[in-house]
Amino acid sequence: MTETEFENIISDILDVIENMSDDWYERLNVDVDAHREANVLNLLFDNKTPVVINSQTPMRELWVAAPSGGFHYRLEAERWIDSRGGPDLEAALSAIFSDATGHPIVFTLNG
Repeated sequence: MTETEFENIISDILDVIENMSDDWYERLNVDVDAHREANVLNLLFDNKTPVVINSQTPMRELWVAAPSGGFHYRLEAERWIDSRGGPDLEAALSAIFSDATGHPIVFTLNG
């Protein structure tokens, strides 16, 4: 995978997350301040929970930093797998977003 292809995939993932965070206010009355620069997305939930999601292009990884820890994901067979043996990206973000919003959130890459 080229650098450009990787960055495009990451951009698409961040788009999905931004769109979901917009929906949380409408559906759940949860305010999320989303700030994006290139392929770094900073989320600050109304309870002051920070989550940072960013690409690490040289390693072809997506990193997630949240109160529950730091996670590194690699795309393997069309799934984002935690390089340290934790849950995959969808499961991890579902748990992180559920904790941050106080509501059950199911994150999927398909939006």
